[in-house]
Amino acid sequence: MKLVVVSAGLSVPSSTRLLGDRLAAAVGRQTPVDIQVVELRDLAVEIAHNLTNGFPGRTLSAALDAVTEADGLIVVTPVFSASYSGLFKSFFDVLDKDALTGKPVLIAATGGTARHSLVLEHALRPLFAYLRAVVVPTGVFAASEDWGAEGLDGRIERAAGELAGLMGGLPAKAPARTDGFEVVPFAQQLAALSAPSVRGR
Repeated sequence: MKLVVVSAGLSVPSSTRLLGDRLAAAVGRQTPVDIQVVELRDLAVEIAHNLTNGFPGRTLSAALDAVTEADGLIVVTPVFSASYSGLFKSFFDVLDKDALTGKPVLIAATGGTARHSLVLEHALRPLFAYLRAVVVPTGVFAASEDWGAEGLDGRIERAAGELAGLMGGLPAKAPARTDGFEVVPFAQQLAALSAPSVRGR
């Protein structure tokens, strides 16, 4: 299967690209995929020309074909002004309106502070719902303080498992817990709470 990562990072090295790479690697651990990365930074001029003249250049055309033919997408953008970047939006503006119909998509974003994390829900998820993609339930946001912190790896693995499941046509499986805690079913917890009160009557 073909997995395409669309990264809208602008700097080199880029935390946006790093997050995309980590998500792709996590998907690859769960299902065999051929990974291709589309760096929008390298396509900025061709995207602008396409917006003004309606014709994609050779490199942009290849990137659009890769996204259209992919079995699944990981899309990652930095946060600018509380939303996705203009470059990120412009790329999907020049993509054929039906290209993502039914395609599994994992949304992700990076930002300087966790206060921007809702960009996944108020900007990215509506955009890809409008494009009729199938967006995995778990989005991944990485703020500056998340790198190397507890929790990011778990979110990456969970989102990757959901994307791998959708790409394979299977229900997304929950990742195994690695934090040492046992999950007790709610009904069992209720039974344990009610049992003493029954004996005391």
